[in-house]
Amino acid sequence: MSDRWVAVLAGGLSHERDVSIRSGRRVSAALRSVGVAVEEWDADASLLRRLRENRPDAVVVALHGGEGENGSIQTILDLLAIPYVGTDPDACRRAWDKPTAKAELARSGVLTPDWVVLPHSTFRELGAAPVLESMVQRLGLPLMLKPDKGGSALGAQVVRDAADLPTAMVGCLAYSDAVLAEKFVDGVEVAVTVIDGADGPEALPAVEIVPESGVYDYTARYTAGLTDFHTPARLDPKATAAVAELAVTAHKLLGLRDISRTDAVVDADGQVHFLEVNLSPGLTETSLVPMAIEAAGRSLGAIYAELVDRAISR
Repeated sequence: MSDRWVAVLAGGLSHERDVSIRSGRRVSAALRSVGVAVEEWDADASLLRRLRENRPDAVVVALHGGEGENGSIQTILDLLAIPYVGTDPDACRRAWDKPTAKAELARSGVLTPDWVVLPHSTFRELGAAPVLESMVQRLGLPLMLKPDKGGSALGAQVVRDAADLPTAMVGCLAYSDAVLAEKFVDGVEVAVTVIDGADGPEALPAVEIVPESGVYDYTARYTAGLTDFHTPARLDPKATAAVAELAVTAHKLLGLRDISRTDAVVDADGQVHFLEVNLSPGLTETSLVPMAIEAAGRSLGAIYAELVDRAISR
């Protein structure tokens, strides 16, 4: 790999810019540790010029949210015929839209919490109070509210009291034009990383997430010490196999490529519920993918070097 060089794209203009920069720095350092020449580039107005004038052998997209996950950057890279690690544009669009991903998996028999999607315009045109009342009648309480697009749990919150719904909805709509409201499933929250290998997608050890506050929100994700993690997750063998199978199924059904992370919850009866999938998972010092890689006895640098190789050979 020493005769190749990689551009790591990080930053961008989404709400997740700071997290993306931290992910970019970490994956860049990991690649350098295994002998890959790396430059870190921001996804700004100079990017196209840079890609044309100083064409890398491959790109690692470490952008979170917005153009980094909705297929936009991937489309540009395809137009320029530059290899990149990650999912192609069409599959990006399917996975980026949480309701679309849930619906596709539900149609295939995957268990996922019941949900509704409500755009901002619905509340404005029909009135918030009757819409929220209907939502609670349909789904019950507690509810998990989150923006229909986006990551890092920005705007996501659990609502246990109907009186708190209006404020929670406003918080979600600060990050997207629509809210995904789903039944809250209590249980063991896990994240499962899937890596494409020579024999197909492979699930790494599940990471169990135990936030101090009880909710794995933005603060709990990116503030060291506010969440306990157990890798592998403290699940019985049947549940361990089930969460791995779910993650690989989601990866395949949604057409994801190279790397993904599936979030799920295992309820008291041992049933596994799909929550969402992340096609550009975080790689910061508190992120889940590096924990899973370490638990598998592998290194972040070696895995990404292999994925770069795979991208170039496609």
